[in-house]
Amino acid sequence: MATLYQTALDELGTVFARLNDQDVDRACRMIAGAKTTVVFGGGRERLQIMGFAMRLYHMGRSVAVEGDMTTPPVGKGDLFLVTCGPGEISTALALMDVARKAGARIMLITAQPQGRAAALADFVLHLPAQTMADDQGDKRSSVLPMGSLFEGALFVLFEIMILKLVAMLKVTPEAMRANHTNLE
Repeated sequence: MATLYQTALDELGTVFARLNDQDVDRACRMIAGAKTTVVFGGGRERLQIMGFAMRLYHMGRSVAVEGDMTTPPVGKGDLFLVTCGPGEISTALALMDVARKAGARIMLITAQPQGRAAALADFVLHLPAQTMADDQGDKRSSVLPMGSLFEGALFVLFEIMILKLVAMLKVTPEAMRANHTNLE
């Protein structure tokens, strides 16, 4: 079993060795400059981006998760941040179209930058990891099933982005803790 753990960790390392860190910095600047950031991800990607939204909230940012009843409308000055590892899912495409028509900027995080969703984005952050778009036959590159490598990489990417944003915006740990819920 230790070999499986190490293989999965090595695969994550390969993803980040291929990631363009300048693109991550650009993504952080877009988030920092947004009036409000609304996030969307489907399936297990949704779990990762919801955690990211929570940390943005802890930083004092105006943030919402698409689909929540308290999500505000998006428009000029806002950022719609979408994860879509396989490059296109119908819900992401539809929501990106709505956000674009409303005047929001759109950032896409994907493993498939040639997918249809990329054409709707103002900026594409390529996270080079296996997804369900390439998890079968000769294309399979991970020991992890389906899109798990992409989803795990999202978690790590989002944590690093938070570190970068904390430094960029000079947010203190005390300020973040003050925004943590007390309803636990």
